[in-house]
Amino acid sequence: MARKNLLAGLSETETDDQVSSTSTAAYPIRGASKSMIRSVNELAKQADAYLEGEHVVELDPNVIDGSFVSDRMGDDKEQYQELLEAIRERGQDTPILVRPHPGIDGRYMIVFGHRRVRVAGELGRKVRAVVKEIDDKTHVIAQGQENSARANLSFIEKAMFAKRLEDLGYDRDVISSALASNAAAVSKMVSVVTRIPASVIGKIGSAASVGRERWVELSLLVGRKSDMVTEIQ
Repeated sequence: MARKNLLAGLSETETDDQVSSTSTAAYPIRGASKSMIRSVNELAKQADAYLEGEHVVELDPNVIDGSFVSDRMGDDKEQYQELLEAIRERGQDTPILVRPHPGIDGRYMIVFGHRRVRVAGELGRKVRAVVKEIDDKTHVIAQGQENSARANLSFIEKAMFAKRLEDLGYDRDVISSALASNAAAVSKMVSVVTRIPASVIGKIGSAASVGRERWVELSLLVGRKSDMVTEIQ
């Protein structure tokens, strides 16, 4: 029997990182199969490794551009306001990670810390940052690990990020490392966003309380409907 209100009334998030331990690359990168992340705390340590022992500088937010691949579907306004007030009162506790912009001299590209840059801009302050020369592959892994550890990305945000990385030509090992998810979980993420039209996902939004299983169910329903339309045609 079909479920009614498939995406409604859900209070828990059934994310992949709650379902199983996942594989990710250590820093420096050694490949997803060579390092296992046992907890969010360990993943946070992986992300912190990109900042450890590095000189922190202050940069003008106006010379910093966003990452070449996005991982969010929009900011939570309440959480963003809390961050803004915290930085206004206490200052920026944790530096962001940027790299020299690969295509524009004198500018930087954010690896992680987009919201802190935005806050600094709104407050008219410099942003504390670590500047590191890294390649695109290291960039997406560092970005994904940081956000998987701290940003509470929803399942669909992770799935969209996985699909964007795949479209950019990254293999499943890199995507698994970036999302701290095993190959099976990444495959499921990509299949969900492949079946469900981007316009539908955009209207639903990040759906923070909706976990993997509800999105999988919806994708299967969409897939069956598409098959029926194809048969009729």
